[in-house]
Amino acid sequence: MARPRQDRAVRTRAAILHAAAEVFDELGFSGASVSKIIARADATQGAMYFHFKSKEDLARAVMNEQGEGIVMPEGEAGLQHLIDITLHLATELQSNVLLRAGVRLAVEQGEFGVQDDTAYQEWAARFHEQLVAARGRGELLPEVDERELAWVLVSCYTGTQLFSQVSTNRADLPERVALLWRYLLPGVATPEARARLVTTPGAAGTARR
Repeated sequence: MARPRQDRAVRTRAAILHAAAEVFDELGFSGASVSKIIARADATQGAMYFHFKSKEDLARAVMNEQGEGIVMPEGEAGLQHLIDITLHLATELQSNVLLRAGVRLAVEQGEFGVQDDTAYQEWAARFHEQLVAARGRGELLPEVDERELAWVLVSCYTGTQLFSQVSTNRADLPERVALLWRYLLPGVATPEARARLVTTPGAAGTARR
């Protein structure tokens, strides 16, 4: 009997987390309430506090689990794959409520007494892996430091998506990410790599060989 209970607990936690993401995405941390989240999840107060100690604890979970369940595009590691990942994340931000809420809470985390860059560091680590592969493929200019570039890219991407959110509710985010790469690539990629890289939204994985 233990297994069914465990499965039910996992489903209940996921339902509460998803409901919290919806409420945080719509109202922000300050506007959200535990009662609204419980009602959205169709859960009990006991279930809520079994899995999460407080609204703050729930916000941390949404913030730090924002990338869970995202299926990244396939492809050989390197600059093109990194570009494809960033464009894919742009479309995910338009529809993935957990990712959207996690990003919003990462910006608002001071409101619930947190200073946590875990989510940013995790994205930087993912980008760094692709940049290390790009170095091995001879795609990066000699002066480029892969770890520094990963940090710069996460920083630029964060600003780009926030600007897009305010301007168009992220409707133009893929195009803005493509524009970011248009200006970033000349400073980091070799001319040979730039000649075959594709940054057009919707054209993931179509780089010229």
